Amino acid sequence: MLWLSIVVIVAVFAHQIAPYDPMQQNLLAIKQYPSAAHLLGTDAFGRDILSRLIVGSSGTILGVLQALSVAALLGISLGVVAGYFGRWVDRAIGVYVEIIMALPNIIILLVILTIFQRNMSIAMIAVGIIGSANTARIIRSATLGVRNELYIEAARITGLSDLAIIRRHIIPRILGPITVQLSIFAAISILIQTGISFLGLGVQPPFPSWGGMILEASVAINDFPWLLVPSGLTVAITILAFGLLGDSVRDSLAARWTHTSTPQKQRAGFRAGTTSQQAFDDSAALSVRGLTIVTRKDGVEKALVEDLNFDLAAGEILGIAGESGSGKTLSSLAVLGLLPAGVEVVSGQMRFSSKTYDLSNTRALRPLRGQQIAMIFQEPMAALDPCFTIGHHLVEVIRRHTPMSRAEARAKAIEALAEVQIADVETVMKKYPHQISGGMAQRVGIARALIPAPQVLLADEPTTALDVTVQAEILDLLRESQKKRKMSVVFVTHDWGVVADICDRAMVMYHGKALETASVEDIFARPSHAYTRALLAADPHAAPIGERLPTIQDMLKEGSR
Repeated sequence: MLWLSIVVIVAVFAHQIAPYDPMQQNLLAIKQYPSAAHLLGTDAFGRDILSRLIVGSSGTILGVLQALSVAALLGISLGVVAGYFGRWVDRAIGVYVEIIMALPNIIILLVILTIFQRNMSIAMIAVGIIGSANTARIIRSATLGVRNELYIEAARITGLSDLAIIRRHIIPRILGPITVQLSIFAAISILIQTGISFLGLGVQPPFPSWGGMILEASVAINDFPWLLVPSGLTVAITILAFGLLGDSVRDSLAARWTHTSTPQKQRAGFRAGTTSQQAFDDSAALSVRGLTIVTRKDGVEKALVEDLNFDLAAGEILGIAGESGSGKTLSSLAVLGLLPAGVEVVSGQMRFSSKTYDLSNTRALRPLRGQQIAMIFQEPMAALDPCFTIGHHLVEVIRRHTPMSRAEARAKAIEALAEVQIADVETVMKKYPHQISGGMAQRVGIARALIPAPQVLLADEPTTALDVTVQAEILDLLRESQKKRKMSVVFVTHDWGVVADICDRAMVMYHGKALETASVEDIFARPSHAYTRALLAADPHAAPIGERLPTIQDMLKEGSR
């Protein structure tokens, strides 16, 4: 931003800023290196290089703006219209884009320069028209990824016009791709304009231009190579600045949509006084203290998990229960540093394998992933890459954690699939994720998690997306695997039946806080917290037939009375 701002300001006030007349020759001061009189030296005719560079920036920036304006107007309009409306509109615009991209661009520019007597403005407008085709293609793809979102359907249902939907909902969400594409095109425009001048088809000597100065430097490259440095470096830095600007703006827009928190030094106030002073349980396989997870929106910080403490004993299955939004999944993800964008740990420590970890330091948690602490996700298909076979997924994990040949890894992968009770293993190894059922995909996910023999397994509602029969099979499989390996398991679930079936202890969470932790027998028979009693009473499996099912809110109100 700083460099481009300087270039634009210099281009606007070029003649006022330039210390010398850019076309004034001084044959007694030719080819001089930088000095106090000439900060960037002089060229082969004794002209001040800095002055020529400053004045030459005017034509370059003007040409970039001309090309960029045309490309943005045509490219964004055509891309959004094609992606949003589709059908014959998309096909018609697609034909235009294909025709433009198929044309020999260099030949067209040469013809235009010849017809219009080397008029750079018309040439750069032509560059914008040519560049609009690729811009439209990129914007169309970005629009296609947004137009079928549920909030777009909701906007249609509320009666918003297509123009309003495009303006209010489509364009704000694709500003990232638009910015990147236009910044890249701006850099390409500089290259094209510089190239035209370098070929002698643009601004004619003695008038200065960046491309013309590079041409002059190429003539004197043998006896005065310095002449290439000012013009060449200026063009290179400007092109690089456009590229970096596009990436930075895209990242900023992404951060705005995800409400990424501010740097850690600005969060010191929230951190103070939130960390629990409770000592670690050294006998536990995993011990967490003072875990606080926050998100920030519009400058307001909200705690999603607050001062959470829990211990996981060796060989124990700890169930974490609670309604949606209570912080169950976030707490398990924080253990591996896998929180989504816009959500972060501001305080909390973990004791694992006699070592203490700062849960806000994601980098320190990376070595634990897979081999020491593994995770099974709720949606099995989302955890498998559709581009690779099941065999590839398993072999990749095996070779990542244990150096061995591909053949040895394949044999071990087959054993792992057989262990999770998958029939016809050889055939499954060759299939892609979309070719197997949800239950089989979850078995593959379990096999992949268990291959490195982790000490702790985090299971984030691994049976929620499965039918009852498959759910029971997966629970049996997890129980057998846990006993065989003597693993410790954290099991996140909504289902009290799952807690009763597989867990040794249970922790009940509500609004990011742990309300009660006890053995499964005590949780069901002697719940101590009103919210736990409300959750149990709201379980439809335990409700008397013919009576109204109580809600959690009803039970809490009765408890308060």
